[in-house]
This record gives sequence, C-alpha cells and structure tokens, in this order.
Amino acid sequence: MAFDATLEMVNGIAKITLTGELDASAAPIFREKIETAAAQNAAKLVLMVETLEYMSSAGLRTLVFAKQKMGQKVDIFIVGAQPQVIDPIKQT
Repeated sequence: MAFDATLEMVNGIAKITLTGELDASAAPIFREKIETAAAQNAAKLVLMVETLEYMSSAGLRTLVFAKQKMGQKVDIFIVGAQPQVIDPIKQT
C-alpha cells in the first residue's frame, strides 16, 4: 500500500495522519510534515496511525527527528498504533 501523510493544524496542535507503509522512500514525506508543524510552532504533535500498516527503521529515525525538531517542550502522542507499528517503537 502506498504511503500518505496529511497535516492539520488546529489551535496550536499539529495532527499528522499516516496511512500505508512508512519505509525509507516514504520517510521524507513524513519528515516534511514534521518540519511544517515545527515551523508553525505547534504546541503538541499528534500522530494518527490507525491506518499505518508498517514502519521501517527509517520511520523510527523520523520519529526521533520529530522529537528533536519539535523540542523538549512539545509532547508527541501516537494514537491508534497497530502491533506491527507499536512493537518496534517499544523495542527502541
């Protein structure tokens, strides 16, 4: 399945919805959404991953990038993760 990422900003909260397979070829798309959210000074980052089917190590690196880019004061929430997505995150 192809990857898609959409960003919605509401009241300082950035919501990025991820769909499909987040691998090395898709990571730059996700990274761009993170950079846009950071540029808009998001106070929180919510990652909606109910329809994310797979996350490679490149996807995990992009999560680390998100925390670095958003800063320590910005909380990041991962919502709706399937086992195949959350398990690699827990192991990291």
